[in-house]
Amino acid sequence: MLQINDLTYRIAGRTLLDDASVHIPMGHKVGLVGRNGTGKSTLLKLITGEIHHDSGSLQLRNGARLGVLPQEAPGGPESLIETVLAADLERASLLEEAETCEDPERIAHIHIRLADIDAHSAESRAARILAGLGFDHEAQQRPCSSFSGGWRTRVALAGTLFAEPDLLLLDEPSNYLDLEATLWLESFLRNYQRTLIIVSHDRDLLNNVVNTIVHLDQKKLVKYTGNYDFFEKTRAEKLMLAAMTQKKQDAKRKHLQSFVDRFRAKASKARQAQSRIKMLEKMKPVASVVEEYSVEFNFLSPEPLSSPIISMEECAVGYEEGKHILKHLNLRIDMDDRIALLGSNGNGKSTFAKLIAGRLGNQLGTLHKSGKLKIGFFAQHQLDDMIPTESAYQHLAAKLPHATEPQVRSRLGQFGFSKDKSDVAVQQLSGGEKARLNFCLLSVEKPHLLILDEPTNHLDVEAREALIEGLNMFEGAVLLISHDPHLVSLVADTLWLVAGGGVKAYDGDMQDYKKYVLEAARAASSGKRPDPAAEDSNEAAAESQNKLSGKEARQARAAARAALAPKRKAVKALENAVSKLEEKKAKLEEELAAPETYDKGTEFQSQLALKLGKIKADLEDAEETWMAALEELEALEKEGRVAS
Repeated sequence: MLQINDLTYRIAGRTLLDDASVHIPMGHKVGLVGRNGTGKSTLLKLITGEIHHDSGSLQLRNGARLGVLPQEAPGGPESLIETVLAADLERASLLEEAETCEDPERIAHIHIRLADIDAHSAESRAARILAGLGFDHEAQQRPCSSFSGGWRTRVALAGTLFAEPDLLLLDEPSNYLDLEATLWLESFLRNYQRTLIIVSHDRDLLNNVVNTIVHLDQKKLVKYTGNYDFFEKTRAEKLMLAAMTQKKQDAKRKHLQSFVDRFRAKASKARQAQSRIKMLEKMKPVASVVEEYSVEFNFLSPEPLSSPIISMEECAVGYEEGKHILKHLNLRIDMDDRIALLGSNGNGKSTFAKLIAGRLGNQLGTLHKSGKLKIGFFAQHQLDDMIPTESAYQHLAAKLPHATEPQVRSRLGQFGFSKDKSDVAVQQLSGGEKARLNFCLLSVEKPHLLILDEPTNHLDVEAREALIEGLNMFEGAVLLISHDPHLVSLVADTLWLVAGGGVKAYDGDMQDYKKYVLEAARAASSGKRPDPAAEDSNEAAAESQNKLSGKEARQARAAARAALAPKRKAVKALENAVSKLEEKKAKLEEELAAPETYDKGTEFQSQLALKLGKIKADLEDAEETWMAALEELEALEKEGRVAS
C-alpha cells in the first residue's frame, strides 16, 4: 500500500527524517509512535502531499484513495446525515449522474457500481457512525451550523470514516473526543477492513486496534510487528542488548588499545601491534543507546484531613438561576478516593468538576467542605493562562519564593525539564511541556484533592505512564475526567456516571462500561435509549465465576495502595535524607575549592576534608539504605499489580 525509501525532510534547518524507509502492506493497521516533536504529524502530511520531502521517495498503490480529516470542519446548512453522506464522493457522483444519464448501458454500469459500494445501506451506515460519535437521531437531522467547533470536527471525522478510504490517516483522533466516543472509535477501527495509519498516545487504542508499530526514532522509521505492549517489550530488549554489546565492545577496544600502546614500539611485537590496529579500524561502532528524558509526576503529600473532605445533600448546580444542569446530588469524597466521571460530553462532567472546585456555587441543597481543604484544578484552558514570555523556571520560582535555584530546578527536573528547557519562554514550549509545567505548579500547592479535566491531551505515552504512577502514589483524593480508558482503569477505584441530570455510582468496571457505550451507539442510531444500569445477567454470572467484579477489583487496589502508603513515606524520607547529604557534600566541596580556604591554614583545610570524608561515608550508607527500600517497594507494587 505504501513504500517509503530513504526519505529525508528538513524544516527551518532541523532534520526530522534522515534516509528513513518503511513498507506498509495493504490491510495493515499501523500505529505511528514517537516522542512529541519527532515529526509524526509531519510524516502524515508528507504522505498526503500537503508538504514535499527533500529527497528519497514515497509511493502509494496506484488508484488508492486517501482519507484524512479535512482542515476545515463542515459548518453549512446541510444536516449532519447529509454532510456525512456527501463525504463519499464516488457515491454522490454516481447518484447525481444516474439522475441525468440517458445511456442504458451507462445506467446499468452505474447501478452495478452502486451495488458494489453498498450504496443502498449508506444512510444506515452513516447514522451508525454519527451515533457512535455522540449524535442521536434528532441531532443527525440538525444543520452543521448549529453545532460548536468541537462537535463539527466529530462530523468531519464521521465523514472520513464513512468514505472508507483505502488508506485512512488519523492524527490523535481521540484528542477531541470524550471517553464514550473514544471507546466506540476503538471498536470501529478494530473492524476496519482497509489500511490504517494512526498517530496516537492512547495506549488502549494502540493495543486493541493496530497490528504493526512504526517507531519514529532518531530520524529513522523502525517497524515492529504487534501491538504497543509488544513493541515496548521488544524495544526494551533491543536497548538492553545494544547497551550490553556496546559495553563489551568498549572493553575489547580498551584491551586492544592497551596492547598497541604497550608494544607498538617493540620490534618483536610490531607485527602483532599492527594487526590489532587494523582490528580497531575495522571494528564497527555499536549505535549508542540514546538516553531519553525522564519524567516523574511527584505530587507532594498534603496535610492529613478527616473524611469526608466534601459532602453534598440534595445539591443542584447550573449557570442560570432556576435552570439546573445537575440536581439531587447526594455524594461524598474521602481523602483516599480515586473517582472517574463517566458520561458523554454535554452531560455535565465539567460543570460537576467546577462545583467541587468552588468555581460554581450550589443553587440548592447543602455542600460542605473541610475548612483546610486545598484543591488543585487541571484544565486545558490553564495552559493558555501562563505568562508567554516567562520561563518554566520563572513560573515555579514565583510559587516558591523561599526556595534556592537548585531546589527549583530539581523540582522542574522531576517533571522532565532540563536546565536548558526550564529557561525557555513558555510560548516556545510544546503542548505536552506546558501540561507538565502545569502539573509541576499544581504539585507545590500540596492539594488534598486533584481535579483533572482531560489531563493527557498533550502527553506522550511515557508521560502518561508517569502520570499514572504519580497519581497512584499521591496521598490525596483524585477526581478524573478523561477520554483515556487506560488512565481511567489504572487510576480510578470508583466510577461515577454523569447522565440524566444527575451523578450516581456506576457499579461496574471499564469493560462493563465499554459494552454499555457500544450498545448505546447502536440504540442511538435506531432512536432507542439503553438503560445504563441494565446488564446481561447470564453473561455477568458466568464472568463472575472466574474473576473479581469491577467493584471488588477497585476496592482491592485501594486497599493495596493504603497498605503501601507507610512504605512510600519511608522511601520518600530516605530520598530526602540523601538529597540533604548531597547538598552538604556539594557545599563542602565548594568551600574546599575556594581560594580563601587556603588562607586559613592547613588545620582548617584538614577539618574540612575530614567533614567531607564523613559526609561521603554517610551519603554512601544512606544511598544503599534508600536503594534497598526502593527495590523492596517496587517489588511490593509489582506484586500488587499482578494480584489485581
